[in-house]
Order: sequence, then C-alpha cells, then structure tokens
Amino acid sequence: MSKRILVAVGWPYASGSRHLGHVAGAYLPADIFARYHRLAGNEVLMVSGSDAHGTPITVRADQEGVAPEELVAIYHQEFLGNWDSLGISWDLYTSTATDNHREVTWDIFRTLRDKGYITTGQSEQYFDPEAERFLPDRYVQGTCPHCGYGEARGDQCENCGRQLDPTDLEDPRSRITGITPELRKTEHYFFQLSAFQDELLEWLEAREGWRKHVQNMAVGFTRDGLLDRAITRDLDWGVPLPPEAALGEGKRIYVWFEAVIGYLSASKEWAQREGDDDAWKLWWEDADAESYYFVGKDNIVFHAVIWPCQLMGYGGLNLPTDIPANHFVTFSGDKASASRGVGRPIGWYTDRLQPDALRYALASVLPEQNDTDLSNAGIISRVNDELVATWGNLVNRVLSMSAANYDGTVPVPEDLTAADRAMVELGPEALGAVGSQIEQVELRAGLRAAMEAASAVNSYLNAEEPWKLVKDDPERAGTVLWSAIQAISAIRVALTPYLPFSSEVVGEMLGIGTEVDGWQPAEVPGGSRLGEVRPVFVKLEADALDEV
Repeated sequence: MSKRILVAVGWPYASGSRHLGHVAGAYLPADIFARYHRLAGNEVLMVSGSDAHGTPITVRADQEGVAPEELVAIYHQEFLGNWDSLGISWDLYTSTATDNHREVTWDIFRTLRDKGYITTGQSEQYFDPEAERFLPDRYVQGTCPHCGYGEARGDQCENCGRQLDPTDLEDPRSRITGITPELRKTEHYFFQLSAFQDELLEWLEAREGWRKHVQNMAVGFTRDGLLDRAITRDLDWGVPLPPEAALGEGKRIYVWFEAVIGYLSASKEWAQREGDDDAWKLWWEDADAESYYFVGKDNIVFHAVIWPCQLMGYGGLNLPTDIPANHFVTFSGDKASASRGVGRPIGWYTDRLQPDALRYALASVLPEQNDTDLSNAGIISRVNDELVATWGNLVNRVLSMSAANYDGTVPVPEDLTAADRAMVELGPEALGAVGSQIEQVELRAGLRAAMEAASAVNSYLNAEEPWKLVKDDPERAGTVLWSAIQAISAIRVALTPYLPFSSEVVGEMLGIGTEVDGWQPAEVPGGSRLGEVRPVFVKLEADALDEV
C-alpha cells in the first residue's frame, strides 16, 4: 500500500556558504530517503528553505555593513545553486521571509496564546550600554560552563554542542563592543514548555526505532525538567508579533520558535502552488502519514522536544515519526563550522567533482552513529578505489565487451547455469536489502549493500572469464554477459537514490532509457540494442582537490 511520507529537512541560516558537513548531516540523507520512497511508490513531500531570521544573519550583516535582507538574498540564491548541482530533489525549497510563513507563524502563536500556552512575563537579558541595545543570544560570547571553550555563543557551544542561554556563559562579552554586558529586565512572551512535561516524556519513551543518541538526548533533556522559555527577543529583524499582541517597538518572534514552523508553512506554500490549498493536510492531519525530520545532532532538542510541544499545544497535527539526526562531520579532526570557516563551501567541491562522485564519497561516510572525519584524500580514495573501481569499471567492461562482440546489442543467453541464475536473482535480493536499510534510515548500510552486490558481479565475471570465452565459446560468453547485465540493471536501480545522475547514464547505455520505473529490476532483453558505451565516472588525480 502506498504511504505518504513527509521529508522535513533542517533550514540552513542564510548567513554564509554551507559546507560538506551540512550536506552529509541533513541534505544528502534526506534526498536519498525521499528518492527511494518515490521509487517505492510512496507519495513524498520534501520541504525546507533558507532560514532568513537567525541572529547569525544579523551578525554577518553587521560585519559586512549590509542590510540583513541583502545577505539573505545572496545566500538563498547560492543555496539554490548548491542543491541543483547536487541533485537535491525538493518538492519545495523556500524561505522564512515569505508572507505565508509569517501568517502560519501567527496562526500557531495565536492558537497557543488563546489556549494559555503562551503568556507574557519579564526576563533578564544582556544589554550593551555602550551600543545602547539589548543583545540577542549570538551577540553574547563567553566561556562554556560545560567544556571551558572560550568562544561559546549565547545560544550554543560549538565545541561540545550543548544548548546554552547567554546567562550560562562565564565571562560574557558583547560581540558588538567587546565590553561586559549588564542584565536588564525586559518584557517578553514565554512558551509554557512545562505544561507538556509529562505528555512529552511519555511520547518520547514510547518511540521505537529511533537512533539511541537522539532518543537519549531528548529524554534526558525532558527528564531534567522543561522550563518555560521566552519566544520573543529585542530585535529589529525577524517575524513581527501579530498586531494585536505587540509589546512595543523592537520585539520579534525569536527564530528558535518560528523556524521549525517552516516545515508546516512550506507544506502549505507547496499546496498553494499546486492549486489545492488543502493538499498539505494529507501529510499533516492523516494519522497514517509518516514524517521524518533530517537535522544535525545540534538540532535534536528543537525537533524532538520543542517542536513536538508546539504541535501538541496547537493540536490536530502529526508528531514526528522519526528524527534521524546525524552526528557531525570533522575535517582533519576539526569540526566543520560555517561561522569559524572550517570546511570549504559546497560550491568549491561541485566545481571540481562529478556530482555523483561527491554524493558517493559523502554517503559512504554519513555520520549516522558517531562523528565522521573527512579529508580530501579520503574523498579521492573513496571515489577511485570504490566507486570507479567497483561500480564504474563493472558497468564499463561488461557493456564494452557486449557492444564490441555482439554487434552493439545485448547478448542472447543460452542455457543458464546455477551461477548465471544466481546473478539474475542477485538483483531482486539487492533491491530488497538496500530498500530495507533505507526504510530504517540506515543509509550507509544501504549503499554498502548495493556495492556488495556490484562486487559479487565482479567476482562472478572473474570466475567465468567471459573475455576468454568470447574467443572459443561466444555463446557461453554471451550468457555470462547477459546475466551480468541483468544484475547491473537491478543494481543501477538500487543505486539511483544515491547516484541519480549516473543512473541516467547507465540507463542510456543499457538501452532502457534514463527513467527508473519503480523499485524493481528492469529486464534488459537479449538482442536489444545498447546505447553508446562510455566511462561513467572520471578517475581523480591525487591533486584533484588541492587548493588552486
């Protein structure tokens, strides 16, 4: 039976170029997952967009002397180019700067306020007397109380990943003037997270199949006690409060509350663009629909604790089915960070590598269970020693031999041996194994299963030696090649979620077209004409990723 699958992907701050850690952390895993489910016959809605309101944007805009909206426009366009280069198959990639997002945010705010889950109160916030302004969280820097990192931000420590409030920092200082800020009282709206303590904990503890680090972090955070949290800040950039709820000048809905609402607002925007304003409800209100949130581990609390509380308070909308948050990618031992400039931009790599080569190198090391270290030498090795040597060479040698010795056609098989039949049966088995892993969001294991199938075909060819048989027993050689082609056709399908660009090339060479018709083997009949056979991948030189 067909299912509806919502693939909700973390919203990148439009404050600077993204790096490969972002791709491996959320965007590539989400795309692999979505592509598989579409091929499996499920109805997928994959949405995300650029976060236009985070304080990283205003910090960067201040540094560069430009308006925040100018910065957002520049990087939003860059992101669109990145996704196109990598083949990320969005149903909608939008931004939180739209009127639609504001209206949906206001609807959530009003409903929660009407139910008593949003109330006003006073809080102490750091104030820079020299700059004469309140400081948003990221405008405060200091020492992390947990790990001692001296450059921790007021919202999070990039070194240990812990969520922070500015008042948690030791030796706080203003990022604007460098002075020690002072605490002053200010009025804000608070979300009553404490009201959902018991309901959320019961829900979290009942989750099955979640990654242990995700469930443990969410459960631990909730057991420690949910504290009511301010959802507005003294800012002049962000989603404004509804007119009837204004608290005076310079107040905005804070990004941690409104950014996660983007999944819902993007779904509604997609429905409007499709010409059916209610189409989003099929993924959000149908209890049988499933929703998967692809984020990094630094966003677990927002998606596994705060967003479910917002949904519970609002009512009538599906809670997450799974939050397969990935760990971090490090570069030669240093955590990738856009704000600290660790890790080259995505565009640097897409300018130098075939998109599927980059997708493969990242998919093979996805940080699903622990942090993964990445290096340019490692990328080159995985492309050359695995992708090219195992899959690319298999496709090239089988199809080249067939085209050269059978007049550009697929050989016609004779009687099949047990080994031949095993090759024909290999395809459905591989598709079953890969599909099972992807459905469990074990994407590295799925790729490994597909590549193991390719290795099995290589072993079969080495045992049968069709390059020798073609001289003395062309009928037997043709049967071997035909059997290998059937397996290649199926493995091509299994690799399509991971390698969509080269899947089209392999389909052309097999003579069956670029489209993949479902999660099933495509038979390549004996006697059918092959397309032009050419290398699928480029082997990389040792210095291919050296700085130019």
